[in-house]
Amino acid sequence: MTVMPTGLNRLEGQLPDELDAAPAAARIRLGTRLRRLREEAEISREKAGAAIRSSASKISRLELGRTAIKARDLADLLALYGASDEAERAGMLALARHASAPGWWQGYGDAVPAWVKPYLGLEQAASLIRGYDVQFVPGLLQTPAYARAVFGLPGGSTGDQAERRVAVRMRRQEILHRADPPYLWVVIDESALRRPVGGTAVMRAQIEHLIEITQLRHVNIQVLPFRAGGHAAGGGPVILLRFAGDQLPDVVYLEQLNSALYPSRPADLTYYWNVLNQLATEADPPIASTMILNQIRKEL
Repeated sequence: MTVMPTGLNRLEGQLPDELDAAPAAARIRLGTRLRRLREEAEISREKAGAAIRSSASKISRLELGRTAIKARDLADLLALYGASDEAERAGMLALARHASAPGWWQGYGDAVPAWVKPYLGLEQAASLIRGYDVQFVPGLLQTPAYARAVFGLPGGSTGDQAERRVAVRMRRQEILHRADPPYLWVVIDESALRRPVGGTAVMRAQIEHLIEITQLRHVNIQVLPFRAGGHAAGGGPVILLRFAGDQLPDVVYLEQLNSALYPSRPADLTYYWNVLNQLATEADPPIASTMILNQIRKEL
């Protein structure tokens, strides 16, 4: 069952440790609390938007954590919602300040599309990362050469931008080697492992990297073999992020060719959690999956 948020700690004076890595996580936490305050006050998004000289769509983006909020706008909304508890107001203002901090990826310019930036911040703060990929090895597990080949596919990036995108991907992977790494649990379709992206040598090195990284206790790789037949996630890659504690909702990220979707309804979060559970059931267990990886390596 998907863990849903239960509200902001009313005595919060400092940011909790799990938010230190990600302003995006702070935005979602703050947005969740603002939505609850607005609903408790029985105020429409239209009225809330007018209070900050904006629109209902701006309120929706704030409540989903898609954008940061100015201190003046936050103060106006808290006054409108009747939030008078000083400790709570101080905590929310601290979250707002943290949410406005730039992420490390900002320095890579146009190598990071706008629709990816919210995900990068959330990935940095997640305690559990679950995913499925049908066409490529997941980004957190790619070698530099493999990533370079992916970005170099027709319609992709070239030159300096491609190299900066590779650098971003490698920087993302640092979370797997930090002192408190997230648990990474991915299912990779066998077709992604047998598609020689970048050529035989690049693919062999990529498979060897997957075999090596499975030795990390917090990395779980399963292979969905051809013999499994059709399955629920045949339409494309799925990533689900879960956070420590119970104050942030899960986040689902569905990457497309030049955009991404972030389904946020509770029913959607539960649906994709169940899809990933089903894929994990249909895929080979980790030991058998490592055997498949070794067999593919021998065949390259």
